[in-house]
Amino acid sequence: MTDSQADAGKVIAHPAAGHPRDRLGRAMHDLRISVMDRCNFRCPYCMPKETFHDRYRFLRASERLGFDEIVRVARSAVSLGVRKIRLTGGEPLLRAGIADLVGELSMIEGVQDLALTTNGMLLAQHAAELKGNGLGRVTVSLDSLDPDVFARMSGGFGGLEQVLEGIDAALEAGLRPVKVNAVVRRSLNDHTVPALLEHFRGTPVIVRLIEYMDVGNRNAWNPDEVVPSSELLEAIRARWAVTPLPGTYRGEVAERYRYDDGAGELGFISSVSAPFCGDCTRARLSSEGVFYTCLFATSGTDLRGPLRAGCTDDELAEQLRAAWTGRQDRYSEQRDALRRREQPLHKIEMHYIGG
Repeated sequence: MTDSQADAGKVIAHPAAGHPRDRLGRAMHDLRISVMDRCNFRCPYCMPKETFHDRYRFLRASERLGFDEIVRVARSAVSLGVRKIRLTGGEPLLRAGIADLVGELSMIEGVQDLALTTNGMLLAQHAAELKGNGLGRVTVSLDSLDPDVFARMSGGFGGLEQVLEGIDAALEAGLRPVKVNAVVRRSLNDHTVPALLEHFRGTPVIVRLIEYMDVGNRNAWNPDEVVPSSELLEAIRARWAVTPLPGTYRGEVAERYRYDDGAGELGFISSVSAPFCGDCTRARLSSEGVFYTCLFATSGTDLRGPLRAGCTDDELAEQLRAAWTGRQDRYSEQRDALRRREQPLHKIEMHYIGG
């Protein structure tokens, strides 16, 4: 994978007409692979420490998919039209040998974009090897540069300086683009957004502001804590002139803007106020080998069992095809109605399937 392929503005080819589409006509274009359910942070919107404490039982190593199994699933997904692969967690850099997996995935013919999402704590020590093994780009979750707010939003784990060092190391290694994802929560970190943007203005880092979502079941989500992207944009425009940028491919989740003074780019991910389910092309593979067709899924398709029972590549691809063609997920468009249900949905937790 070349540096030019990883540019922010590149156009990713879409699956051919013969590739499977779901019940709403959406192709499978992106595969997000969780390689680790553990994390060294305890962000309250993902893994609140009240639940994920020292005695919490995470997956044993034997319960997680091995690298060979992950590569088989990825290769089958690419045969069905996937062109973008992202490694997630938990925290993916906790997985021993993760750069080796990157190398294997980068060799799959048809993969046009290989990325990784991390909290950045371990990135400084891994960035160069990841780049050398074929990683194209990296996204770092960083919700605030205020040390006290950062500590609250990471659950008191980790250090802000290490995360910033990781971002610098990624840039030095040549990973492009480096993106920073910030989940914005009213009365918690919304007041620190300008400082975050100011810090990265004039650098190659793209900050993306994400509306606080009701992923999983344990984050006590309250819609009153959502800061709509339109509100953030209005506040930003009061300080800097920005102009919208055109999308680079169908299914792109971020609305992109450029600073008019040439200081770079920022983006908004507005899953709550402006759902983009209609163009969603993302599938997810959990660390224990369950294939999910939505971030807010309540169930998935077990692939670990068939893999370890000796299924062929054709049989594996057929399971993926069946799961995708039966898909009709559009949770964000139905959020209000589904949340009014007498029996709440039991959604899969984010640390199993990434963000």
